[in-house]
Amino acid sequence: MTLNLTKSICFFDLETTGVNITTDRIVEIAILKVFPDGKEERKTWLVNPGMPIPAEVTAIHGISDADVADKPTFKELAKEINAMVKDSDLAGFNSNRFDIPLLAEEMLRADVDFDMKGRVAVDVQTIFHKMEQRTLSAAYKFYCDKNLDDAHSAAADAEATYEVLKAQIAKYDELENDTKFLAEFSSRKKFADFAGFIVYNKYNEECFSFGKHKTRRVEDVLNEEPGYFGWLLNADFPLYTKKVLTAIKLRAFNNKLA
Repeated sequence: MTLNLTKSICFFDLETTGVNITTDRIVEIAILKVFPDGKEERKTWLVNPGMPIPAEVTAIHGISDADVADKPTFKELAKEINAMVKDSDLAGFNSNRFDIPLLAEEMLRADVDFDMKGRVAVDVQTIFHKMEQRTLSAAYKFYCDKNLDDAHSAAADAEATYEVLKAQIAKYDELENDTKFLAEFSSRKKFADFAGFIVYNKYNEECFSFGKHKTRRVEDVLNEEPGYFGWLLNADFPLYTKKVLTAIKLRAFNNKLA
């Protein structure tokens, strides 16, 4: 089985200090880039997160403060990492809800613009859950008949995710060997931001998905309550969410001038 690609796709996995997109940091990132001609490129980086790695997290992925003490920060690596992924679709395991949002946050903190316009994201976990309802280790055993001995090693998880997707395409006739189809199949709700605070309604309009303005159009709320925009920018929301909110506000302002 080979993936039917019209552009390169990067399978990637993050090991982090925790699971909070806005406050936690990357400690390891592994990328497996697959090109349309079948060529594969691999790269793994250990990252100094600039903060302590909790002992309970180290117990999961095995990366300690000592392991990353002399490693570069994400800001020092950001341009190199972005150069590898910027022209590619992205794929991962639970990547739509965690890895891509966190990667976007780290990129924006490093002053590297990050956007998914013109590319798609394939979440192998969502495909798996829709089909079988299991974990990555179980998926690897179920689809590939292999044991994932190095689970929570970023490189091993990225490799396993790549193999599982190919096996899923081979197993299910209803899955098309096409990254755009797989991205749509593996998506849940359609989000304007990565973290899911802003969703699209049936008219493709951005709406809040939380709080007192849940389901209301963002543009209407920002127009009626100008102070709410300032509160959102100063509150503990992901940087990418704030970027999307700013773009919506600027778009509305420009529409008034037109």
